[in-house]
Amino acid sequence: MRTVARKIAEWVDRLGAVWVEGQLAQVTARPGTGTAFLVLRDPAADVSLQLTAPVGLVRNGGPAVVEGNRVVVHGKPSFFLGRGTLSLRVDEIRAVGIGELLARIERLRKLLAAEGLFDAARKRRPPFLPGRIGLITGRASAAEHDVVSSATARWPSVRFRINHTATQGALAVPQIVEALAALDRDPEVDVIVLARGGGSVEDLLPFSDETLCRAVADCRTPVVSAIGHEPDTPLVDHVADLRCSTPTEAGRRLVPDLAEESARIAGLRERARRALGGWVDREQRLLVALRARPVLADPLRTLDNHHAEVQRLRDAGRACVLRGLDRRSGDLDHVRARLATLGPAATLARGYAVVQRVQDGADVLPVLRSVTEAHDGTRLRIRVADGALAAVVGTPAVPRRRKARTP
Repeated sequence: MRTVARKIAEWVDRLGAVWVEGQLAQVTARPGTGTAFLVLRDPAADVSLQLTAPVGLVRNGGPAVVEGNRVVVHGKPSFFLGRGTLSLRVDEIRAVGIGELLARIERLRKLLAAEGLFDAARKRRPPFLPGRIGLITGRASAAEHDVVSSATARWPSVRFRINHTATQGALAVPQIVEALAALDRDPEVDVIVLARGGGSVEDLLPFSDETLCRAVADCRTPVVSAIGHEPDTPLVDHVADLRCSTPTEAGRRLVPDLAEESARIAGLRERARRALGGWVDREQRLLVALRARPVLADPLRTLDNHHAEVQRLRDAGRACVLRGLDRRSGDLDHVRARLATLGPAATLARGYAVVQRVQDGADVLPVLRSVTEAHDGTRLRIRVADGALAAVVGTPAVPRRRKARTP
């Protein structure tokens, strides 16, 4: 282990001097000592580095070497074998100027804008009446009071889940990011509010941090930014789904006003009542007009008219059928008379007869049409007007000639 530690120390000693930027988290310069100990912390990550510097450098650094300030230090890294820690021997400490900070924020603004984090298309509209509001702010801060009081005054039953974090300094960004993730995971939270009062550019630096801006952009829950006052516009204002100039305005825009909504509902109810009353009146007038029509005033009249028409048509049909039957009956009598006149019975009545040959076993007797068809002994059936006679063909007798008398 000693060998590994020694090799690491030798390798670190070969490194050159470096410039490191960070935030002073701790400054310790005890009287009577020649070395001051400092802790430099990364404001965007949970990373810190031990610094050692001459006491005179710290005391002569003025207001720049104060806990919480952003500084740039120049020093050479070294590895301490006893504790196995890395430190930086500092020979120069510079405060980060406002101009440099603003330039870095502007470069980050352009980078995030180029990535589309400021696009209006990706911003979501907060719900009209959130079930629970997540609030990230400082403990017992004026921003918390402004948000809660203004929202409660508008909607008394509004509910909050408040996470208190640091809002400036080295711990602000990691705590805000952690609280943001916790509220985003809560299914009851419908909207998240980042609230802080006004301050200097250095005080508001955590809300222009790249890590925090990307965390806000990755949230599935709509995020409302209420940082500082109207002139203050940290980068998180551009990434958030809704930007409010003050925490008080955020409280007003998070929930609707109960009095206004009650008045609006009353107005809508009145409009609905008038609309319904007008519709009922219109339908009543329509019913009265319909009832005044003849078909509804005397509904049986139409039936009586149709009944009379049906009766008339039925009588006309019956008369037509009877006339047809009479005509057909007369035609039938006429045809019957013609048939009777032309029939065999009438002929027999006038003195004619029908002679038929009688044949054994025959159902139909043939009519005798010529004397050649009847031989001697042929049996005949002679039908006259009032009956039939049987006869047998025989040789006719030759009449005797009378002698002429002599005178």
